[in-house]
Amino acid sequence: MLRRLHWLVLRRLPGPFFGWLGTLMFLLLMQFLIRWLPEIAGKGIPVRVIIELIAYNLAYMVVLAVPMSVLLAALMAFGGLAESRYYAVIKSTGISFSQIVWPTLVVGLFLTGGMLYFNHVMLPEANHRARQLWSDIRDKRPGFELRPGVFYDGIKDYSILVRKRPSGTNKLIDVTIYDYTKGRDRQGVIKAERGHIRSLNGGSRLVLTLQNGEIHRLLPADATHQAQRYKRLTFDRHKITFNLSNAVFRRSSSGDAARTTRTMRTPQLLSTLDSLQHQRRSEYRELYENVHEDLFPSSDEPDSVQSSPSASPLQDTTHLAFADLGSKLQRSVVSAALNSAQSVQSSITRTSRDTGWKTQRIRSYKVELYKKFSIALACLVFMFIGAPLGLTLRRSGLATVGGVALGIFMFYWITLVQGEKLSERGFFPPWFGMWIANIIMSGAGIWLLLHVVLDLGATPPLRRRLWNWMTSSES
Repeated sequence: MLRRLHWLVLRRLPGPFFGWLGTLMFLLLMQFLIRWLPEIAGKGIPVRVIIELIAYNLAYMVVLAVPMSVLLAALMAFGGLAESRYYAVIKSTGISFSQIVWPTLVVGLFLTGGMLYFNHVMLPEANHRARQLWSDIRDKRPGFELRPGVFYDGIKDYSILVRKRPSGTNKLIDVTIYDYTKGRDRQGVIKAERGHIRSLNGGSRLVLTLQNGEIHRLLPADATHQAQRYKRLTFDRHKITFNLSNAVFRRSSSGDAARTTRTMRTPQLLSTLDSLQHQRRSEYRELYENVHEDLFPSSDEPDSVQSSPSASPLQDTTHLAFADLGSKLQRSVVSAALNSAQSVQSSITRTSRDTGWKTQRIRSYKVELYKKFSIALACLVFMFIGAPLGLTLRRSGLATVGGVALGIFMFYWITLVQGEKLSERGFFPPWFGMWIANIIMSGAGIWLLLHVVLDLGATPPLRRRLWNWMTSSES
């Protein structure tokens, strides 16, 4: 009986889970394309590279879609049980809620394990490659494209205007080129009746051949000529070669870019975190030794101070001991004390600045580390919430389930994001900022579990029971 019941519950999970997972991934993909496609389009990026970029960015979409799909699937599965009154029949046979729900919690535990591996291994690598690919795309300039009647400024130090360009050919008619290779004050103007373009080296070089034209340029004054001169040259054939290496897409190797907190795998993250903590401890230890050496030097004291065998180093700094010194020795002691104080202040300021930066980086690394575990555990937490909440709602419709799940997930995600920001700024410890969302959700899940197990929905509300108890005690 229980085995058939478990199969009935588990059979209701895969359909909603994969259906919602696909829907959410599609919506997130559309959001990504709407946001970033204008930056990709018009640069001549190969289709294979665009598909690869989308595939790498699907990684962070999986992190968002899987926990929410778990919540939606649990709400629909258990809401369907309550709506069809299967749960009422099951409960009447004496089967407890825990006997029904534990297989789904096992499924949530397996999903949590899979997300742990994904967050620690696959997600950082995908983020690293996506970040590197974005850098390569942004470094590429738009391809060479001359349009009639429009200035083309995509080539450094040149501006090109073509009046006519027969479609389907590389011929140009009435070409004007402004040449700034020798500076704006010595710009040249090249005009030609017609021209022809062709590309070399896979598009990295462009050769423009002009015919029947003139070159106009102002020449500055020099030792021979005291005033500016105007130079005009005519040509039958003139060839110009342009460098378009920035317009050709090139892939950088995987080890070129430095990794950030979100692109590091967990072993590298832990190693960097340990190194930063060790450096901070070393700087604190070095500061302590420098300050101790400046305040309590090991060198011998002045002879006049050591002449009093009963005087201690602390007593030497008192007003009475200072008054016993001569005026010259007083100035020497004050100068040494000021130098020592300035040295200590400089060491403290420098160490505070360096350790402050390291402390901020340590918080960022810890936040990223705890976030990997927190988001993965959300699968189990949402399964723990969705089962009793679905039985409480007694609805499996799209509108009810979708609205409730969206509200829960938005609250969870906003809490997680705000906890991350506050932890990085030092308001919360990193572990608390990253676990607070799961702690709140777990508390809500425990309350829902008690609501279902104790059947609080079938009893009068708490306020009514309190009112009845108060009225009965008064009578």
